Amino acid sequence: MKTANKNLTTLDEFKERNFGKRGTKERDELEDGYKNFKIGALIYDTRMELGMTQEQLAEKVGTTKSYISKIENNLKETRISTLQKIVELGFGGRLELSIKI
Repeated sequence: MKTANKNLTTLDEFKERNFGKRGTKERDELEDGYKNFKIGALIYDTRMELGMTQEQLAEKVGTTKSYISKIENNLKETRISTLQKIVELGFGGRLELSIKI
């Protein structure tokens, strides 16, 4: 029989305790930073799957290797139009967005 470890917390509990409730400045900054990190990680993972260098991707998209690196390393936010170019021109894919309420 398993016993519950009372020292464990959920990710949401951790974020609330350390960064405040949703809607507070600190929590919003954390959530926004994660979204940007996730976009960069997705671009990196896809580029690796396709066996492309940053330079090859940049050339297809019409930007620089440095810019691609900054997006992948969460040093630069990307616009939706740029993300669309990366996905469509660079990867040959299709960008799909959704809104959840």
